[in-house]
Amino acid sequence: MAAGDAPHTLLFSADQIRHRVREIAAAIEDDAPPGETVHLVGVLTGGFVFLADLVRALSRPVTVDFVRCSSYGNRTVTSGEVLWSLVPRDVHGRYVVVVDDIVDSGLTLRAIRNHLEDQQPVRLRAACLLDKPARRRCHVRVEFVGFSVDDVFVVGYGLDHAEQYRHLPYIARLDDNQPTAGDLPTDAATDRGQN
Repeated sequence: MAAGDAPHTLLFSADQIRHRVREIAAAIEDDAPPGETVHLVGVLTGGFVFLADLVRALSRPVTVDFVRCSSYGNRTVTSGEVLWSLVPRDVHGRYVVVVDDIVDSGLTLRAIRNHLEDQQPVRLRAACLLDKPARRRCHVRVEFVGFSVDDVFVVGYGLDHAEQYRHLPYIARLDDNQPTAGDLPTDAATDRGQN
């Protein structure tokens, strides 16, 4: 299948993402107290690509930890219950940024923020590459947002559908016929607009 025939729509190219990650890194550095190490808490599994690029874009010392919890499990609709399988280390007295791929219902991010706020960090922030406000089920603060998206299913740049498509260097809307991973091109690395 040719790249232009792939049953998806390109939303954000690799170039657009790289540029936005650099802007978010600059905003984090402006927000962090002078001389403070930035402690990033990546939300697994989808947030790992964004986290890795954010680490490289920051110019000050960075420490990294991970959390794994979800209100989705392997479903595409939230259950409303947040299940934890990996809890981050203590963040008391640190400048902390929770890094996630997407915030939609807000339930998972709210649970993570509540857990970390109880540990009294110096400052707690959240950076999410994608914000899907139409799906919000609770109020949650997200200080650093890459892009807002409509209520569509997105894949690529760490985001998956049934554990596929994470490898794509761009973000695309997955069309209703949900192709196999081999149907999506891996070369949409530059700004070419929508397919």
